[in-house]
Amino acid sequence: MTEPIDEYSIQQVKEFEGKKLKCCTKEGLELDETEEEKKAFEEEKASFEGLTKLMKEVLGEKVEKVIVSQRINDSPCILVTGEYGWSANMERIMKAQALRDSNMSTYMMSKKTLELNTKHVIVSELKKKSDANSADKTVRDLIWLLFDTSLLTSGFSLDEPTEFATRIHRMIKLGLSIDEDDDDNDMPNLENEEVDNTDSKMEEVD
Repeated sequence: MTEPIDEYSIQQVKEFEGKKLKCCTKEGLELDETEEEKKAFEEEKASFEGLTKLMKEVLGEKVEKVIVSQRINDSPCILVTGEYGWSANMERIMKAQALRDSNMSTYMMSKKTLELNTKHVIVSELKKKSDANSADKTVRDLIWLLFDTSLLTSGFSLDEPTEFATRIHRMIKLGLSIDEDDDDNDMPNLENEEVDNTDSKMEEVD
């Protein structure tokens, strides 16, 4: 359901042929599990508690919480909205309205939840690095890159596309083994400054 009218109509159609309709891009999606699967998931969630806390600390107010998820197959992580807030598609539609209600937008654009796929190799390796040194600036840089890419893959728009592009360019330079000059001021740091949490800056990546 990607058409604009779908977002409006589905709010009125709660069921279809006895089946309750559930938006899979919102939090609260529950899948059928066996007792063994539930137990394994709880153990896995406990083992990733350190990483989820670190990611929430780094991202700050950008996300409401960071949790371990079972709904993801291919992506390392996704962003979902609150159960009663706008979906990513609805948020995009409302942003395009010329005469939109700003007060309504602030209320309905609920904070996002970052869900992690613990089976993905990127998340597994990130956990190892964070467990070894949670203060590693490379780990924090990667957290910001994961957040930005999750915004795009989950259907949201980037607040600061220029900074995202700059981060990708830095990754390309690392892949090409191009050394950065010490006085290169074009690269903003990824981490938030302690003085002002709203400003982000790019830190040097080894």
